[in-house]
Amino acid sequence: MKSETSKYSEDWLPIKSMQGGYITVPGRALEGDQIVTGVRIEPKNIFISDMETQNMTITALRNFYNTIDYEFWLICCDRPVDINLYRSELEIKYNDAPTQQIRKLILQDLNKIDLFIGPEINAVDTEFYLLFKDDAKNKERIQKRIHNIIGGFAASGLNARQITEDDARVLLDSFFNDSKRTEFGTVMTDV
Repeated sequence: MKSETSKYSEDWLPIKSMQGGYITVPGRALEGDQIVTGVRIEPKNIFISDMETQNMTITALRNFYNTIDYEFWLICCDRPVDINLYRSELEIKYNDAPTQQIRKLILQDLNKIDLFIGPEINAVDTEFYLLFKDDAKNKERIQKRIHNIIGGFAASGLNARQITEDDARVLLDSFFNDSKRTEFGTVMTDV
């Protein structure tokens, strides 16, 4: 029996496995296993576009969401970002800059980065997901739903792709482990 006071979600959530963007959970009595999966939506700030483009995007999203005839979840979570790597890349570009004007622009970006590096300020990347649950035996329907969701977002001017195992781990860590990355392998339960 696993401890109920564990600090990791994997120790108390009913997860059988995480593999290839699928989170497998046991079904209720007399039901088979369920799969939770979905897509990751690339962020896009539509509010920097003109009003007509904004309205077209919002209308397309509304129409797309109204075509979904099954339960789904829209999830937004923040993923911590290490901006030191970006800083290092900028420093290299600064040293290789062909003109003083380009160096000045890169130096301005380096100074902006210094505002984010500190004990109180953490840089995050906001990620968006649309997830759904379905019967694990219905892999063909699951893939069709993923394909339709990606197509629906594309028609709205947004890029999306099927979640990966890493995306699933980020979601679990974000919601259950206070955004602390766990270093376990595939999550398995004692069945």
